[in-house]
Amino acid sequence: MIEEMYSSGTDSMPETSGVAGTVLVPMRFVWPYGGRRVFLSGSFTRWSEHLPMSPVEGCPTVFQAICNLTPGYHQYKFFVDGEWRHDERQPVETGSYGIVNTVLLSREPEPNPSILSPETPGSRTNMDVDNDAFQRVVTLSDGTLQEAVPRISEADIEITRQRISVFLSTHTAYELLPESGKVIALDVSLPVKQAFHILYEQGISVAPLWDFSKGQFVGVLSASDFILILKELGNHGSNLSEEELETHTISAWKEGKMFLNGQVDGDGRALPKCLIHAGPYDSLKDVALKILQNEVATVPIIHSSQDGSFPQLLHLASLSGILKCICRHFRHSSSSLPILKQPICSIPLGTWIPKIGEARRPLAMLRPNASLSSALSLLVQARVSSIPIVDENDSLLDIYCRSDITALAKDRAYAQVHLDEMSIHQALQLGQDANSPYGIFNGQRCQMCLRTDPLHKVMERLSNPGVRRLVIVEAGSKRVEGIVSLSDMFRFLLG
Repeated sequence: MIEEMYSSGTDSMPETSGVAGTVLVPMRFVWPYGGRRVFLSGSFTRWSEHLPMSPVEGCPTVFQAICNLTPGYHQYKFFVDGEWRHDERQPVETGSYGIVNTVLLSREPEPNPSILSPETPGSRTNMDVDNDAFQRVVTLSDGTLQEAVPRISEADIEITRQRISVFLSTHTAYELLPESGKVIALDVSLPVKQAFHILYEQGISVAPLWDFSKGQFVGVLSASDFILILKELGNHGSNLSEEELETHTISAWKEGKMFLNGQVDGDGRALPKCLIHAGPYDSLKDVALKILQNEVATVPIIHSSQDGSFPQLLHLASLSGILKCICRHFRHSSSSLPILKQPICSIPLGTWIPKIGEARRPLAMLRPNASLSSALSLLVQARVSSIPIVDENDSLLDIYCRSDITALAKDRAYAQVHLDEMSIHQALQLGQDANSPYGIFNGQRCQMCLRTDPLHKVMERLSNPGVRRLVIVEAGSKRVEGIVSLSDMFRFLLG
């Protein structure tokens, strides 16, 4: 496996010499099949030198090496634990050295490319990377390296949007229903404390609410509700005590001032929010727009019978499920979407760290020693679902999400918590292994991508259940460069 990468010209791997104005293509060679010691050799080393390959952080069975190669035809092979091997999934041919892998590197990049700041390579993390070649490193006359980002035409963007819109408009929410599974709903008569304990135990952050007296679904209980409850408990003079939380029902809480939408009727009485839901035969586009326009994570799919019987809760539709339908449909016809292979850094997608002089909204980030209160306030005020947790160099350590708040339901931790005194790090440890300093490399909590990852790869990752955003990091340093969420993706795709 190979991949073109950026290079500052300081890699430990030998570079081919060249004169000013020549093009070097940094290539990432990957051996993903394990071994104890793995080396790389090829025509670019004249088959006389074995270049050591290093295991990828978090993936001990995957080895990599980076070489700056001249454009043209190259052969290569891997030396694994004393035995010559080739990657059967990559192009091969039979030559003087047996069966070898081959690669043909393109020559000059497109003239007058748009130039971004240089990128320094480093060891990749356990993030997947795309194998497609979509960027070049240009060696300028002064010897500096700068990266060229391909241009994307507005026509290609519009073609992609149009074809995705047609697909979403002609397919219904019925296609989101799994063959088997369960959907958890909560009765509004349940105590709030018990309800959030259920959310935590079931590993979910949202549940529809059922009112038996009305015979209908009346709302949704989410992690955002728990955030507001905890902030209410932390306010001096709160009317809701910790003891009352044990018996206070969902319906009583939902009728409180914190869950009203600010509208009033003719008598000045507040009007509660209506349940946002969809039917099984609503189009996928309508469901996606409901999620985006109402800024909710899920929309219940409810089938209402004409015979007067109770409505049936079929599914909780999410943007990830809709995105999975898109990926599945276009998987074998990706050429019909012109921008799928373009790197996300060249697409108006996501929220990025502003460069000097740019008038962008800054990306919300916090240090691990920041208070839980500041994190919850930022989640509410910035109207985001997650906050990257970074060190003093802005390198990613973890991420705090709204759904993490349900961990406080464990062993009634909320009763002993003072939001201003508990740090984000301490809050995250409630739901993680206490022996792990941070959760980022101990599972799939925190999903990352690179600015060079192509759009289709980012779409595939975001379509996985439970993944709502990808943090864009710099290779090697894991310095946060931006974040792309499901909502960002659909706002871009739907225009």
